[in-house]
Amino acid sequence: MTASAQPVSMNAMAGYEELCRTAIFGPAQSALWVSNWVSECKPDAIIATLYADNGAILALPLEVVSIGPFRVAQFMGGRHANGNFPATALEWLPNATPRSLIPLLDAISRSRSDIDVVTLDRLLPELDRKLNPLLAFPSFNSPNVSLAGNLSGGFDATLERFNGNSKRRKYRSQSRKFDAAGPYRRIEAKTPDETRALLDAFFAMKEARFRKAGIANVFADARVRAFFYRLFASALTQPVPRFMLHGLEVAGKFRAITGSSRCENRLICEFGSIADDDLASVSPGGFLFFENIREACEQGFAIYDFSVGDEPYKRQWCDIEIQHAEVLLPLTLKGHAFAFGLQLNAKFKAYVKSRPAIWNLMKLVRRKMSSRDAKPAKETD
Repeated sequence: MTASAQPVSMNAMAGYEELCRTAIFGPAQSALWVSNWVSECKPDAIIATLYADNGAILALPLEVVSIGPFRVAQFMGGRHANGNFPATALEWLPNATPRSLIPLLDAISRSRSDIDVVTLDRLLPELDRKLNPLLAFPSFNSPNVSLAGNLSGGFDATLERFNGNSKRRKYRSQSRKFDAAGPYRRIEAKTPDETRALLDAFFAMKEARFRKAGIANVFADARVRAFFYRLFASALTQPVPRFMLHGLEVAGKFRAITGSSRCENRLICEFGSIADDDLASVSPGGFLFFENIREACEQGFAIYDFSVGDEPYKRQWCDIEIQHAEVLLPLTLKGHAFAFGLQLNAKFKAYVKSRPAIWNLMKLVRRKMSSRDAKPAKETD
């Protein structure tokens, strides 16, 4: 086997798109995601490709970022890329071994000697019962669990597994309250204008909620927002859109929004948020999830995946815990030191998040500090 690593160009993207036509891959490794991230975020990017006699069998689109004195190659999208699974030819998957993947690393190192470490994080262990080939490398558990719900048997059977009578009563109560507040509807963005309206509302919701929680806004960068506008709008041109937006509108205002992706036998909630307003107590997010999950069942999905993060509202629908994995591949002596630090940091996060008392205390402190920092400074004479 041979391998190459080259800067992203029209020819490189054409080769990647060709592989994706028949390969299996995660949403953030789709050609649609990669091409739009490159167009809007202008990363320092490469595509590393592994070849066999019949052509490309695995490809890794990576962006190279600086973290202090270190140069790190990571999945395109950074923290926005979850459930990662590289574009891989199905017939080659059973043959993935560390030895077979070494040419890929050699090609990256030859092409970009400045890269200290390749970080392959939030790796989905399997997709459609196919094992992730990158887990042929040594790995360790991601600090954040991912939750999903089994949809077998359809929506009625799914409800019964998750306290169905209570969910139906709550749904009827929510419907009455939304109806009393004004006309309500669930919509799916079908045009670029609807896409922009939903995303504008989502970004505003997230900004407010992140500020309240004392969390850095991962959607603050205008280039990242432009990427999501373009990703969801361009998905509308596909026969079956791989990415889609849903919203709950009540009295002419969006109260809850989700962004989802289709991936093999699962529907994945990539992100979601609710408006912090007079109807927040009615749980518009829960109402929208009820409708999204019902539709996922009707469309024949086997799994509804809430993606990374352990939250009570997710537990209400989930009976599957998915343990994502991390792979660190140092290419230089500096890279070995950095990888060691990253692994220690991941273990510390996992320790904290596995102990609710400590984790809740840290979140409380973060909110308090954010509230303090948000207060206007006192005037001085």
